[in-house]
Amino acid sequence: MCSWRSRRFAAGLPPLPPVPDRPVVCYVTDRKSLGTAASVSGLLEKIRMAANAGVDWIQIREKDLPARELLALVREAVSIAESSEGKALVIVNDRLDVALAAGAAGVHLGGESAPARDVIRWCRAGNGPAGFRIGVSCHRAEETHEAASAGADYVLFGPIYQTPSKKSYGPPQGIARLREVSAAVRIPVIAIGGVNEANAGECIRAGARGIAAIRMFQQAQNQQGHADLVALLHRRP
Repeated sequence: MCSWRSRRFAAGLPPLPPVPDRPVVCYVTDRKSLGTAASVSGLLEKIRMAANAGVDWIQIREKDLPARELLALVREAVSIAESSEGKALVIVNDRLDVALAAGAAGVHLGGESAPARDVIRWCRAGNGPAGFRIGVSCHRAEETHEAASAGADYVLFGPIYQTPSKKSYGPPQGIARLREVSAAVRIPVIAIGGVNEANAGECIRAGARGIAAIRMFQQAQNQQGHADLVALLHRRP
């Protein structure tokens, strides 16, 4: 499983990170799309299957959950991930406090989160654990440059393709823009938005260090389906 750690540099840009042995595969959760009355137990079962199938990251994206319930969910997800064979990393959307309290591997910041530069500065000042990842959602090339400049460990860039969950972010960015952004910044760019098993290889060939998706993982019906999917995504195109 690939791993990046943020480092401080006295001057200039950091060196290019090592090329990962395989693409990063990230499952982004959305319990409401499961059709199980938005149950946390149903989501935990999907998290368990994804972790056991070998996904690299699990991003908990349950924005409507109260803090206490979200904390319980993340703690359980961390326990599941740590006991899985691949030991997936759990990353929490928006809530830095929950991520730290639950022992998650990182936090992912979106447009409604605290400013990335402030969060990164605070964590790197010794307030976050060693290796704590901070990612940023980006929908324009300028945003990826800003995230990289702020010291983010990675960015999620998209939507690459048409997808119902990303309509509010405008038209798809497309492969050409993904290639441009991936070549322009020195941190991993993870492609998101309409990514599936048929087009994931195209994203990796365009320079993305990995892919992230909701529906692709949540539509897998059983453990074998998850395992086959992740194995396919991990192969180099």
